[in-house]
Amino acid sequence: MTQTSVKTRRKFDETFKREAVQNWLASGKSAEVIAQELGLNANRLYAWRNRFAPAAAGGRAAAGAKPGSPVDLQSQLDATRGELARVREQRDILKKTLGILSEPSPNAINGLTR
Repeated sequence: MTQTSVKTRRKFDETFKREAVQNWLASGKSAEVIAQELGLNANRLYAWRNRFAPAAAGGRAAAGAKPGSPVDLQSQLDATRGELARVREQRDILKKTLGILSEPSPNAINGLTR
C-alpha cells in the first residue's frame, strides 16, 4: 500500500501578513531570504506587499485601500504624527542651542572680552 500525502493549504491571518511585509521592508533583506526564514514562497511576500504595504512616497494610496478609506486615512495620520514628533524634537534642540549661544560669556564686560 502506498500512502499519498495530502498537502493542506496553510492560511495566514492579516496580522501575520502585515508583520511579514513590515519585517521584509524594514530589514533590507531580499524577499527570498525573508520568505525562506518564514517558510513561505517569495511570491507570497510580493503579493502581500502589494496588498498591505504603506503608501509609497509618490502619494499613492496603499494598495487595496481606496483614497479616503479608513485604512488610507489611518496610514496618513500615523505618518503625520511621526513627522510632527521629529519636527518637535528638532525645534526643541534648536531652542536649547539658541539659548546656550545667546548667553553672555562670564568673562564679558559690556560686550568686551579680555
